[in-house]
Amino acid sequence: MNESTIASLAFDRFLYLADDPQVIEACLQPGAAVLPDAHADIQLRDDISTDEITPVAIMSHYDDTLGEFAYTGLQAGGRTPIARHAVRQAGIQVVVAGNRYGKGSSREHSPAAEQHAGVRLVFARSFERIYRQNADNIGLLTSTNFALLAQLRAGHSITLEQILQERDVLTQAILRSGGLLNYGKRYLARSRPQAAASDKPQTLFEKIIARHVLRTEQTGTDLTPGTGIFLRADWRFIHEYYTGMAAHMLYQSYGAPLHLFDTEKIIAFEDHTSYIHESPAHLRQGLVPNMLRMCQAHRDFVKATGLRWHRTLTENEALQDKGSNVAGISHAMMAEHYALPGQVVVGTDSHTPHSGALGCVAFGVGTTDMANAFMTGAVRITVPPCILVRLQGTLPAGVAAKDIVLHLLALPQIRAGKGVGRVFEFTGEVIDCLSVDERATLTNMCAELGGFTGIVAPDARTVQFLRERRGVDFELDDWMCSDPGASYEQQITVDCSVLDVLVAAPGDPGNGRAVGSLEETVAIDIAYGGSCTAGKREDFDQYYAVLAWGLQQGLHVAPHVQLYLQYGTTAVRDYCVQQGYDQVFERMGAKILQPSCGACANCGPGSSTDAGQTTISAINRNFPGRSGPGNVWLGSPATVMASALAGHICSFFQLQKQITAGRIQS
Repeated sequence: MNESTIASLAFDRFLYLADDPQVIEACLQPGAAVLPDAHADIQLRDDISTDEITPVAIMSHYDDTLGEFAYTGLQAGGRTPIARHAVRQAGIQVVVAGNRYGKGSSREHSPAAEQHAGVRLVFARSFERIYRQNADNIGLLTSTNFALLAQLRAGHSITLEQILQERDVLTQAILRSGGLLNYGKRYLARSRPQAAASDKPQTLFEKIIARHVLRTEQTGTDLTPGTGIFLRADWRFIHEYYTGMAAHMLYQSYGAPLHLFDTEKIIAFEDHTSYIHESPAHLRQGLVPNMLRMCQAHRDFVKATGLRWHRTLTENEALQDKGSNVAGISHAMMAEHYALPGQVVVGTDSHTPHSGALGCVAFGVGTTDMANAFMTGAVRITVPPCILVRLQGTLPAGVAAKDIVLHLLALPQIRAGKGVGRVFEFTGEVIDCLSVDERATLTNMCAELGGFTGIVAPDARTVQFLRERRGVDFELDDWMCSDPGASYEQQITVDCSVLDVLVAAPGDPGNGRAVGSLEETVAIDIAYGGSCTAGKREDFDQYYAVLAWGLQQGLHVAPHVQLYLQYGTTAVRDYCVQQGYDQVFERMGAKILQPSCGACANCGPGSSTDAGQTTISAINRNFPGRSGPGNVWLGSPATVMASALAGHICSFFQLQKQITAGRIQS
């Protein structure tokens, strides 16, 4: 798409993603050019996730086949009303949705599927950052200006310039160029780093990006929020769900052979497909051959470009491994092996902010952003505002970092999207006492907060982590903290002393509530501990503490509950073996899984297989269909283990009380 080919736009096929599935079905009927004039009264779906736009099971596709699957995971009124091929066959050109459209995964497959299905323009009350940037990068138009929608509905045309008015200058230029790869080839070849000086107090985030900003032919070093800039990243990483698509784009745009920028700073991971042969979703839909082809495309690209590669381990390899293979979830691996305070880390996963716990700027991007960064070394961002989160007081016994972030997610301003695209800087007395692993839970789940990233200023605990976990002697620089008087868009203060153990009810991580407030007993079928968020050493300390206590009490996992424990990395696995945790896990009947994203991304054991199943999980998100067709509750590692022993959702404290009262028999 460019300015010369589209002077005006006129559309007559609209798809309203509404709460009422009958509205959606009416839009898809043949000849349904318009809906009733009262379209403004339609209750539009909020919080539509990329898992719903493109369910994870179809992400092995990375060409126009994606268009067949657009919105096939979308839920409305308890149903999935959009069938395969439906959007393309209906000739839909414009899609309309509510708030926080495109939540969740950074997968560019979602806007690509929409575009391949024939969608030209998406209206929403608000968009998640990564989704919208991915749409920009491939030339899919987006708008929050519903006055333009009214014009189209009235039969009038609109112009590209009208759509671009709400966007920053860089985004406008990228869309006029037809997408980011075209823009990069034209303008980024001669980009060069140039530190941005400032005489004002700065946040740590601002200091880091000021040291990494690039001056290009069209962008400078202005760090005012809302300004489009490019950064030179210290690390770029990709995993197998994105590599085939990136390779496809790059070979189309640049031809072969490819000459990547600074390949020593690019890392390729396999972390989503370790258990693909045991993934209920992929087996049920016959998608394993597609996944294997996707993995082969990843490996072919790695071989052709000579990238550093952490491959997945088969179960047999993992059992025989004596520490020679280093594998695991990409963003967890970055914190364990690569990221350092003050650096910029960019990856093709929305949970890349995991490494912000070390005091670096780490954020997720889509496939085109990474493909462009591979060739030019330049990573695009729109400078975000910062939110200061003060965690004051003292955490009560049994309350963990996961409970803090579930509390934040349930705040009205966060539910309303006030955190979208923001930097969350965590500080306060509680942060000072939290380990790096627990800090990583907070920064990791900034993805669920809608944030650009999360960051914690490095301190003595950071230095200790780097020395003990990685053998790195790191010296902090004086500049590695926010200045007194630095400017923040918002400030959130949490008195952690009054926090309770929380869970998030199915459908959204923002559905947080105190475990003690549940009015009915919630029986569970599956308990899952793992993922990047909850597959770290200290998460496994929590799993072990509850299960070891249960073993002492003569308890076992409830007969009707399947318990899964999945390591985040091989280093975590080796730690658990050294500590003897694995013996307790096995005695309690847990199914032990090797490092992988697994059930969190609906690609391994631990996913539900039936809509009637209920899961309590330590993962980071519970969007519809995210971890199978059943209902997923989120909780801390200790809550998940206590619930597995009780057979229903409860905190560790509640379980201990129930044992004392004799309500659960050993």
